[in-house]
Amino acid sequence: MARANSSKALMVGYRAYVVAFFVFLAAPLVAAGSFAFNDSLFPALPWQGFTLDWFFNDTEPKLGMFHDRRLLRGLYYSFVIAIMVSTLSVAVGTTNAFLFVRREFPYKNFFYILMIVPLVIPGVILGISILVFASNIANGTYDRFGIELELLRPGIFLVVLGQFSFITTITSLVITARLRKFDISLEEAALNLGAGRARVLRTITLPFLRPAMIASGIVAFLVSFENFNTTLFLVGSESPLTITMYDRMAKVGSTPVLNAVSFFLMVGSGLLALISVAIQRPNPSE
Repeated sequence: MARANSSKALMVGYRAYVVAFFVFLAAPLVAAGSFAFNDSLFPALPWQGFTLDWFFNDTEPKLGMFHDRRLLRGLYYSFVIAIMVSTLSVAVGTTNAFLFVRREFPYKNFFYILMIVPLVIPGVILGISILVFASNIANGTYDRFGIELELLRPGIFLVVLGQFSFITTITSLVITARLRKFDISLEEAALNLGAGRARVLRTITLPFLRPAMIASGIVAFLVSFENFNTTLFLVGSESPLTITMYDRMAKVGSTPVLNAVSFFLMVGSGLLALISVAIQRPNPSE
């Protein structure tokens, strides 16, 4: 009886912990999102009524996010940067997967660990390091040859480079894990039947890797789109959305339009995350 009561109490405690954990995670998101629909100039209680002005209104003082040119410009830059970073990361991640799974070379384990290191380095350190390194090269080139390397000055190129430096680790790990499950005898059978290596890669290997490539690309897009720490040190005049929101918060303070942007990002990120999970679900035929 005592053991049964103890087991029941443990189960109740476990369920309470799980509920409390998810409430702790969700409560700030729900609070931030709900104020995007509050008919008030300030993101605070009391509730003044439901409104969509913070999304679609085109006049001050309730200028909606879809009519705020600065926010839309930041959204555009974030989208462009995320597309570039995710495309590069998937391409390099696929190459890394083949390198570490299919090839043997000296110090392979060392280089594999070296590939993972950027993922555990704080984004602030990465941002500062890349900025200092690029600035030293640009300054040295200008001082010695009189050539101004604009690409190495703060701007979109450095932001892409900074985000790519650690996001490519994510795509590499995801695609590598998928490639390790591949049955290489399928390639050997195709080669024995006369198919060239390029055709085997295009028709057999890459289709097998496609779910991991798409899923890792989505993850890379989300991480890039919402990155702040690394981006803050590398951004120029083309500020992505996270930096634009930070600048607005620092100068004006919290406003419901920022809650509207946050809600928009939460919904978009959630949908992409669900797509990523659905793509990675195991196929019974594999």
